[in-house]
Amino acid sequence: MTTALFRDDFYLSTVEAIVTEIREDGGIILDQTCFYATSGGQPGDIGFFERADGTRVDIAATRHGDSKDVIIHVPAPDQPEPLVGEKLVIHIDWPRRYRLMRMHTACHLLSVVCQYPITGAAVGDEESRVDFDMSEIIDRDAVTAQLMALVEGNHPVYVQWITDEELAANPGIVKSKNVRPPIGLGRVSLVCIGENAAIDSQPCGGTHVSETQEVGQIHISRIEKKGKENRRFRIRFGAPETAAP
Repeated sequence: MTTALFRDDFYLSTVEAIVTEIREDGGIILDQTCFYATSGGQPGDIGFFERADGTRVDIAATRHGDSKDVIIHVPAPDQPEPLVGEKLVIHIDWPRRYRLMRMHTACHLLSVVCQYPITGAAVGDEESRVDFDMSEIIDRDAVTAQLMALVEGNHPVYVQWITDEELAANPGIVKSKNVRPPIGLGRVSLVCIGENAAIDSQPCGGTHVSETQEVGQIHISRIEKKGKENRRFRIRFGAPETAAP
């Protein structure tokens, strides 16, 4: 079992941890971690582990084991193998994580602008996509303008915790049709936007920024038709006329 520190502090980028297991496939399990494990459309963190002698172990992926309690750090090829019981200083690739936090928050804002059931999503550090169960024709520039109004409003973004039972009693707060909320740990994180969650509140186990202004300039680069009643919105950083930074 790994204590997932990222669940309570999205901005924690470095921490000390102890190796508790080395799997047969080389995966490293720690007593605690700030590395986010792939889940809910957001990719896992990459980064490196720093050993006492100064050598490093580059981490190419982070994923869950058989349960959400187990987080496996996957080394890049040809890395030194730490020892069980060894203390490490672990560092996530913070610039990449922060871009993912900004993008994931932007996806939530898009679900506020487009209030249709979500049929799929994928968060990336350059481009993200959100699929909606909808057939209406919608102007991408108008959506961009509404997104930027929310960003520039600088609304607070924060997490509230509810129990699995409370979620089961309130299924209407789940926007996704195909992805189950992060249940099974006894509590579920609600990502809230706005004072008293006035703008949005939905179950999500991903990482997010603390204010919408941190998202920065974003735009809808494309809206694709994916079936009779499915539209795919692609979000990119920067103004519509410029490439993502």
